Amino acid sequence: MISATLRGPGVQHFAIAIAAAMILHASAARAEDTTVMIDNFTFEPAQLTVKVGTTVTWKNRDDIPHTVVAAGKFRSKTLDTDDSFSFTFAAAGDYKYFCSLHPHMTGIIKVE
Repeated sequence: MISATLRGPGVQHFAIAIAAAMILHASAARAEDTTVMIDNFTFEPAQLTVKVGTTVTWKNRDDIPHTVVAAGKFRSKTLDTDDSFSFTFAAAGDYKYFCSLHPHMTGIIKVE
């Protein structure tokens, strides 16, 4: 805590810097970005729980193209081998997704 007897622009700048650092740390701790691998006609992990603000990146490690589609929420372009698609989850909820080229491939992102 900063003493009330400390005055001047240097103290004010220090207090602002401390407050900004605390805010940045809190938002960084809130969400961690993560990756879902596409390989052998599966999403791995098939179920993932993340916090609001998390960016999930799907990376295609398969030898054939795939997509990542959550109806009405997001849709990737066709992902060739080593291509990736990212989406940032701004709202809580369950996001069921699939590959539009291979509809048996499914996954879910649970956002808290």
